[in-house]
Amino acid sequence: MILEIAQLQVRPGQGAAFEAAFAEAQRIISSMSGYLGHELQRCLERAGHYMLLVRWESVEAHEVGFRQSPEYQDWRRLLHHFYDPFPTVLHYECIAGPEPRTG
Repeated sequence: MILEIAQLQVRPGQGAAFEAAFAEAQRIISSMSGYLGHELQRCLERAGHYMLLVRWESVEAHEVGFRQSPEYQDWRRLLHHFYDPFPTVLHYECIAGPEPRTG
């Protein structure tokens, strides 16, 4: 399992609209092959700052399976216009700590 982490800075005054669009967009990502789960966290100290955490079976499931899919175009249409600047997305693997529970 890998963890995708995206720091999202939403344009001022667009938080509620972003959260509503994300409620729709999460149905897209959760239907993808290799998807294991996600969380969207809103920062308490920085207005408009969010952290998206997505668990994937592999980097390829995210980079190829999702990002090169037709469904990704719908994801982009729903969400990408909210970001300024465009987010950095990185992938992480667990090297210490408890493993996520399955099943």
